[in-house]
Amino acid sequence: MTEDSRSHPFRHSSEDAVAAHRAPDTPQTRAPAYRLAFTDEDFLMREELRPVRLQLELLKPQMILDERGIESTVVMFGSARIPAADAEPHHPGLGALSNWYEEARRFAQLMTAESLKSYGREMVVMTGGGPGIMEAGSRGAHEAGGHSVGLNIVLPHEQAPNTYVTPDLCFNFHYFAIRKMHFLMRARAICIFPGGFGTMDEMFEALTLIQSGRMKRIPFLLFGRDYWETVVNWQAMADAGVIAEADLGLFRYVETAEEAVALILAETDGA
Repeated sequence: MTEDSRSHPFRHSSEDAVAAHRAPDTPQTRAPAYRLAFTDEDFLMREELRPVRLQLELLKPQMILDERGIESTVVMFGSARIPAADAEPHHPGLGALSNWYEEARRFAQLMTAESLKSYGREMVVMTGGGPGIMEAGSRGAHEAGGHSVGLNIVLPHEQAPNTYVTPDLCFNFHYFAIRKMHFLMRARAICIFPGGFGTMDEMFEALTLIQSGRMKRIPFLLFGRDYWETVVNWQAMADAGVIAEADLGLFRYVETAEEAVALILAETDGA
């Protein structure tokens, strides 16, 4: 925010934050109670301030994406463990899935080419910002000359965003719930590549929101019929009556990047 864009004449909070650090050193000014509330990290981390932290985590990405003019996204979910074809897999089974890294990369390239027709405002690639399929999505967008959004999250083990996600569109989250909300807030399409617990969590939450009418129906594509029909017995759920037969139509299978892009553009009338 610039000085000219402010709608009031009052002194800016950043000015007082600087001035507070210059206050005379006295027992009173050294006391925690004297710190400005919005610069007091110990205060902001208190249990009672959780509602404020939730709001801040919702607002920061929302405001930055709005300022960048990003109106819609194409969300890519998938395993952080799937390597590029020329990388050594950490597990023998992952080698058989490495083709999906290249397919995700190609999909992001093609989708970004479409996004650039709207000057990067519509159908921007969005991933979790990490390795594996997420890296492939960010990489493809970068190679196509566009930008991508990354929604990272703090985990117990040390990690960093992949090197391809656009730096000023890379966000870090504490709350899984707020992160998942941001994944869906601008989504024009959801693409699910092979993955594990995290991918399934994201997939089933989005499907539940659509199934229950809490979110409008959008293109929902599962890459790799063989994988998904092996790990999830969708028909068994319908046969048991725990989902409706019609719910099996909430998603579609695709095998190639080109097929996915064509379906998304056909169902959304382009970017």
